[in-house]
Amino acid sequence: MKNIQDFFLFCSGVEHSVLEQCPTDRNKYTGIGATVFFTGVLAFFSSSYALFTVFDSYGMAIAFGLVWGLMIFNLDRYIVMSMKSNGQWWRDFLVAFPRMLMAVLLALVISKPLELKIFEKEIQAEMLQMEQEVFKLQEDRGKDRYHAQIESFRAQAMQIKMDITAKTAYRDSLAKAAVQEADGTGGSRKKNLGPIYRAKKDAADQAQAELMAYVNENQPLAREKELAAQQLETAAQKDIAQLDRGKYNGFAARIDALSRLSGKSLAIWWASLFITLLFIAVETAPILVKLISYRSPYDYVLHQQEHEYEMANLEKTTLLGNQVKNKVKVDTEVGLHEANASIQKEKAIIDQKLKETLEGLKNRGVGWG
Repeated sequence: MKNIQDFFLFCSGVEHSVLEQCPTDRNKYTGIGATVFFTGVLAFFSSSYALFTVFDSYGMAIAFGLVWGLMIFNLDRYIVMSMKSNGQWWRDFLVAFPRMLMAVLLALVISKPLELKIFEKEIQAEMLQMEQEVFKLQEDRGKDRYHAQIESFRAQAMQIKMDITAKTAYRDSLAKAAVQEADGTGGSRKKNLGPIYRAKKDAADQAQAELMAYVNENQPLAREKELAAQQLETAAQKDIAQLDRGKYNGFAARIDALSRLSGKSLAIWWASLFITLLFIAVETAPILVKLISYRSPYDYVLHQQEHEYEMANLEKTTLLGNQVKNKVKVDTEVGLHEANASIQKEKAIIDQKLKETLEGLKNRGVGWG
């Protein structure tokens, strides 16, 4: 049991030499360390699941998940360890605020993959629908590439057929008029094969000739257009059959599916929100505990040791600074004195040389005289 407690104390980042002087704080920091540890464990499971959806490999998911979990654990441990109570709530809050923001960010990162796991069944059903929508969109795009040309060929073939139908109807109407003129049921109402009948018969024969000429010329073209349209349809179906039908179950797709589910179902939206808030509460719990707790003996002893070190360091740096200042002062004054002495010495030498020069000049003047 003691080993477990020592491990959780390590997770809390507590200083053991200080804690030994404050045994009443052991339980407090044991709880904080346990929270930090289990946050790292949740981060491990969360990232392992997320990475498994990416790599489809248990080994890689566990390896990267372990690295991610240790990184989150280290960050949480540092965040808690760097929190120190100053005895003034506003100063403690200013110190805690950036750490709270980081903790919230970590909670959001950890919670999302676990949300995906919690709603996995609902997400799978939604992803099937999304997959069909994606495939339908791909098929529509494939068809759209050929649609305009297919419709153009079919329209041309249909126009030729409509023209043949119209010309056939026109020919039939002329032939009918000639027959009615011949049997007296129409036209002049006289049964004969006279000039009126021959004129109508000639018109019908002319229409028949024009129809046959149009059919012979354009019917093969209509068949050619229909065959071209069929070939394009076959090509479109072939392209659609060759589309990538891979599984639509990536990490981004799962997040998108969860977002769609939240938009469709208010219950899922609330559940997702509360799961996120739960992870935020767990992640920020150690910081909140240290923020709202009164200063404990551990805080006082730690502050005392840090203050003693600070004062000792201040004393040492002050003495060192004074030594440096004194040495600089001594070196400056000695250097100045040496410079003055050197100047005096040089002056004396120059004066001596001038004196000797003047005496030499005087002696020469006396000799000349």
